[in-house]
Amino acid sequence: MKKIVQRIFFFFVLMLILSSAAYAQFEEPEIVKVTKENRATFQERFSEIKWTGQGFNFNELDRMPSIEIRANLQNVFGNPTQKVGDIIEKDGKLRPGKAVQFEYWFIIDGEIPMMILDLDGPFEDGLVYVGASRYIDMMPQVKRTLTKLVTEADPSEFEDYFFSPEREQWYKVSYKAGQYKKVEIKEPPHFNL
Repeated sequence: MKKIVQRIFFFFVLMLILSSAAYAQFEEPEIVKVTKENRATFQERFSEIKWTGQGFNFNELDRMPSIEIRANLQNVFGNPTQKVGDIIEKDGKLRPGKAVQFEYWFIIDGEIPMMILDLDGPFEDGLVYVGASRYIDMMPQVKRTLTKLVTEADPSEFEDYFFSPEREQWYKVSYKAGQYKKVEIKEPPHFNL
């Protein structure tokens, strides 16, 4: 009788462990934005990471105009980790391959690096997603959680600059007073290129 009780107890403990593991697979990941001030720490910590864009399954966020995504990201996460002006300031010049409007860097669940970038400025839908290749299996859930946060948010005001290498044109991109705008401008004087 004692062995039967032990087996039943072992069975219930095993079922509890398995159900906890199954539940953990469906928990929403914690997504923490890296601040502008913490970029160097992030880069040093994840300097050996092999980045990939795989695992970020196409969903409704990829059909949303990037200018609208930017406004919603502002509401959820605040200012981007870096914008084009930060890249120019750091490098002293603007290389066409680094002509982004904005980048948000994240640490997922305290250990997984991820970035979302707007490479095409305000002219396209969706963004570019990259994460650590060794966590590729987690990226679908991360993107689902990010999509939910962003699509359920209201837009917040922002102002960015973007240089289009294809058009050889600067733009002031903004959301203010309920209006999305992308206005052609001369090179912003404070960039000193």
